[in-house]
Amino acid sequence: MELSFIFSFRNEEESIPELVRRVGVVCQELRIESYELIFVNDFSTDNSEIVLTELQKSHPITIINMTRNFGTAPCVLAGLDHSAGDAVVYMDSDLQDPPEVVAQMIAEFRSGADVVHAKRRTRSGESRVKLAVTKIAYKIINLLSDIPIPENTGDFKLLSRAVVDDIMKMSEDDPFMRGLSVWVGYDQRIIGYDRHPRNYGATKFPIFSRNPVREFIRGITSFSAGPLYFALVLGLIISLGAILLIAYAVLTKFLGVAVPGVSGIIIVIAIFNGAILVSNGIIGIYVAKIFFQVKQRPRYLIRNIKKPFSDKA
Repeated sequence: MELSFIFSFRNEEESIPELVRRVGVVCQELRIESYELIFVNDFSTDNSEIVLTELQKSHPITIINMTRNFGTAPCVLAGLDHSAGDAVVYMDSDLQDPPEVVAQMIAEFRSGADVVHAKRRTRSGESRVKLAVTKIAYKIINLLSDIPIPENTGDFKLLSRAVVDDIMKMSEDDPFMRGLSVWVGYDQRIIGYDRHPRNYGATKFPIFSRNPVREFIRGITSFSAGPLYFALVLGLIISLGAILLIAYAVLTKFLGVAVPGVSGIIIVIAIFNGAILVSNGIIGIYVAKIFFQVKQRPRYLIRNIKKPFSDKA
């Protein structure tokens, strides 16, 4: 079999040499003679490309350089589009996800699996706040989603060639990769592993930074209209509350009881306005997704591709 590895990275010059070495050892132990390492450079500003160019002399490395910073999902898609393996493993390049886990993935693939999700049993080096927020986020996504997203599974998966081909047929502008890999169906399996702390540098995605927040929104809007129904239900509840308040005001008027003053009116207006803003915000997210989708811009742009030295020869 031929195996493809896809690594989306940005500024990982310190971890790349060890990553390449460990992946090579794994392939040797699995007796996989034909494999490729596709590194998708998400506009790094360090010496990552120079390090990879040097490693190309002794390893089957393809370097795909993006024209700007597009993010993880577009880079993964670029790698998938240029992969040739019967199975494709995509993972981060910071070594928090140990390459040795790939051996378990291959065992599942050889026994018939088309999608293998690597689920984190433990997450060393991560704060309790981040773990708690992540757990809550998965619960909310699964509560609203039409498909079950395996909890504690990130961008570390094995896909069969059939699954890769089907994913590449989709033209979503803002894909949620963790959901697409489930939505396609096929034989899905989960393996467990222990996630390691970073050996080099600091995390590129703090828990409340833009990327995790956008990924969360992606997760709850890509496979469900649940938030829209939530806005509808919220509107109905507020409307019912308004009817009851009107009935109360009319009743107190006839009974000669004083109606709540300015403070009560301000509270009611604030509640109504808050509900309106929440509903408009939810609708706005879906409208924005449609807006970007109809533009039909490419999901990524590639500056150049550097093939392995063996291909150049």
